Amino acid sequence: MGTMMRIGLTGGIAAGKSTVAARLRELGALHIDYDALARQIVEPGGVALPQIVAEFGSDALNADGTMNRQWIADHIFGKDARTGARERLDAIEHPLIYAEAARLERKHPETIVIVHDIPLLAEVIDTIPFTFDHIVTVEAPVCIRLDRMIEERGMSLEQAEARIRHQSSEEERRAIADIVIDSTHPIPEMLAQVDEIYVGWLTQNERYQRKCEANAQYRSIAHWKEWRE
Repeated sequence: MGTMMRIGLTGGIAAGKSTVAARLRELGALHIDYDALARQIVEPGGVALPQIVAEFGSDALNADGTMNRQWIADHIFGKDARTGARERLDAIEHPLIYAEAARLERKHPETIVIVHDIPLLAEVIDTIPFTFDHIVTVEAPVCIRLDRMIEERGMSLEQAEARIRHQSSEEERRAIADIVIDSTHPIPEMLAQVDEIYVGWLTQNERYQRKCEANAQYRSIAHWKEWRE
């Protein structure tokens, strides 16, 4: 069994990151979806929900006890957002998400490639309690992403622009990444690139494992010779 490789996957909203993540799952990677973890912790009974209500008030809840996502979005990203609101929400959610991600890693010790799918990786790269062997960002021009958000997600132009405005820029994502995937390429071409990248990771992992084993063997022989002398 090889040594675990931790991969950071990021990209602008509606850039095609989910397509890349799905392919990595098909290839055998453990996919840790931070958006899914964020939804999980704010479900009724989730650990974050009471803290969010305590911080933002009862308007953060719907009548049925679920989180009022539209209200939260408007007050975190929209024109009604107050200074520091997003930071207050992040301070509640991020430690809980990181703890769950670490638990999932421990649950799958046999997995070689573990992908942390983090839309906001550029924003949290200095504080996240994980280090990454590689960071991949999936990119597409803003105009294409806006069209996707309006047509596929039913957002208004104002909502779509606000979501992009509150994310890191493409330049910031590229600055932390060592691999860039252009999702404007045809899907088969993009998936072929993902396949090639994944094979490269496995090859790198095997080489590292062999080097570790050789070093361990060398140390064992050196120790035996020292003992004989």
